Amino acid sequence: MKQNIYDDPAFFEGYQNLRENEAGLNAAIEDPAIMSVLPDLKALSILDLGSGFGDFCRFARKQGAARVVGVEISKRMIAEAENRTNDSGITYLHTAVEDYAMKAKAYDLVVCRLTMHYVSDYRGVVGSVYRGLRAGGRFILSVEHPLCTALGQGWHEDADGNPLFWPVDDYQKEGERRQHWFVDGVIKYHRTVETYINTLLDAGFCLTRLLEPQAAKAALKRRPDLRSATRRPPLLVIAVRKPAGPGSAAHAG
Repeated sequence: MKQNIYDDPAFFEGYQNLRENEAGLNAAIEDPAIMSVLPDLKALSILDLGSGFGDFCRFARKQGAARVVGVEISKRMIAEAENRTNDSGITYLHTAVEDYAMKAKAYDLVVCRLTMHYVSDYRGVVGSVYRGLRAGGRFILSVEHPLCTALGQGWHEDADGNPLFWPVDDYQKEGERRQHWFVDGVIKYHRTVETYINTLLDAGFCLTRLLEPQAAKAALKRRPDLRSATRRPPLLVIAVRKPAGPGSAAHAG
């Protein structure tokens, strides 16, 4: 199932306000983690799967990327990205991540940030990314941590609203989860850490880094609400590389 919840007006408004006010986890936790595993972007050909407002596309070009392609299912997000972009080196494509017909050996780097937990066919996308990367190319993705998507009920709080613990259940039961986030019925796909990693390894990738990032001290000082994120990992960041040289595609799926 391909979900396009970002084109729901109520959801889009809520999400846009969250990002503009930096009230979510993106700027405080996910951005620094992604930056820490990025290679030098100069002269690279880059694909951003789930490009949203195009922030990473524009960042990559400022860092010297030769060209950047952003793939996004939401018309609203694409329109906003194009409105914020004035660069012929960036191309935005309106399509689902699962449907993007990636040319073989077309990219040096593929990123997929906080998108894959909305995608049902994870294995298919991973295989497509492997084929679409040149030898030695890198794939970097971030997702909601499986400890968060397993049950998806949020913090268990006391009578005063203070978080007591984050419940985890049905961790090994992978599949669809429905949650309320700005609107009812938001669909996410729960996978274990084992599935996230082994699917990449089975496709032929080499794992280079795995992160369960937390907010830095400076971010915690600015936003005390982020302290709850230090009690359980909110995000998982994975960096892998397609082997270089002869035989690099031996394990491609």
